[in-house]
Amino acid sequence: MRLSHVTLILGLCAAPLWAAPLSSDAFDAYTKGKTLYFSKGGEAYGAERYLPGRRVEWSFLDGNCKSGHWYALGQGICFVYEDRPDPQCWDFEATAKGLRATFLGTGETTELYEAEQSSEPMYCKGPEVGV
Repeated sequence: MRLSHVTLILGLCAAPLWAAPLSSDAFDAYTKGKTLYFSKGGEAYGAERYLPGRRVEWSFLDGNCKSGHWYALGQGICFVYEDRPDPQCWDFEATAKGLRATFLGTGETTELYEAEQSSEPMYCKGPEVGV
């Protein structure tokens, strides 16, 4: 057996067959102070800024940002936003390329993938003012 085959076999043996969901502490440690950009099906989907105290800001990359917070519920991480009080719960897993998020709601399965991360805030328009 050549060295490349041994390396491949050892690598497969060391890799888990499935990834376990991140605990709330691991999720907090990974995300705090970052802006994560997510994709769905290879297309840009949205971004979330993770702030101290489990606070967040979400945007669909249109400049409209929604404030909210997250909390752990069982194995999931749930988000509540200022314009949507019903919790949006996700299962987060760490992969070699970043986070994978799977929606824990009923109906169609939605999976988001971390496409990029930054320490800079995302673009948010100011509040709308007018008559």
